[in-house]
Amino acid sequence: MQNFYKFNHLSQASSIHHLVTQKEPTEAYSFSLALHTDEEPQQIIKNRQKLQEKFPFMQFIVANQTHSSNIMIIKEPLEQGWQSLESAIANCDALITNQKKIMLTILTADCVPILLFDPIQEVVAVVHAGWKGTQQEIVKKTVKKMNETFDSNSKDILAGVAPSIGKCCYEVDWNVSKNFQNIPDAYSEKGEKQMLDLPHINKVQLLEAGLTEQHIEMSNICTACQVDSYFSYRREAGCSGRFMSIIGLK
Repeated sequence: MQNFYKFNHLSQASSIHHLVTQKEPTEAYSFSLALHTDEEPQQIIKNRQKLQEKFPFMQFIVANQTHSSNIMIIKEPLEQGWQSLESAIANCDALITNQKKIMLTILTADCVPILLFDPIQEVVAVVHAGWKGTQQEIVKKTVKKMNETFDSNSKDILAGVAPSIGKCCYEVDWNVSKNFQNIPDAYSEKGEKQMLDLPHINKVQLLEAGLTEQHIEMSNICTACQVDSYFSYRREAGCSGRFMSIIGLK
């Protein structure tokens, strides 16, 4: 029985599909959905097809994530990156669309996946925010792009911050944490290291982008703590598996 994570506020919206996949030990590679790692591609594609069967009329879009702040607006319901790595959108870490029947996707194994939905203008977006993307404020830039391109109002946008590595487990050195020293509670000290809170930092950036507190739902799930359910690059010493966060307009 495949399990998924869903956000409460996004689940109440009848015009969208969304979910976050979890590990499934009975499936190949524990239901990893990544084509860019070392698994047998045909097995990963079979996993993807099983996910797609739940949304038979949706065209899935996958980007080649590079820890950038590059954002792509998807204008046509054409499948990209689903059947092959070569057809994925190049060098991109956030996707936005107002087109129906398109499922936007993000692959992660500790980085912060963020789902966005504007129910007024009917726009959805996905964001991949590792520490480099967070340092570049990719989620703020994505909200700004939604506002500029689709006339979204930040106060209408709902955000779901999906499972990602938490402050409890994300130990970094000063070269990383210094990028966030001006953000309250961005990290705590642990000897000469810092414990970085990437989900919190992204929530702060969402608030700075104009979202309201009540419209931001945090999963509060640490992938490294709940490694039985989610892939964790840090906890699993460089695992090649990835889970997927998805959202699309019906």
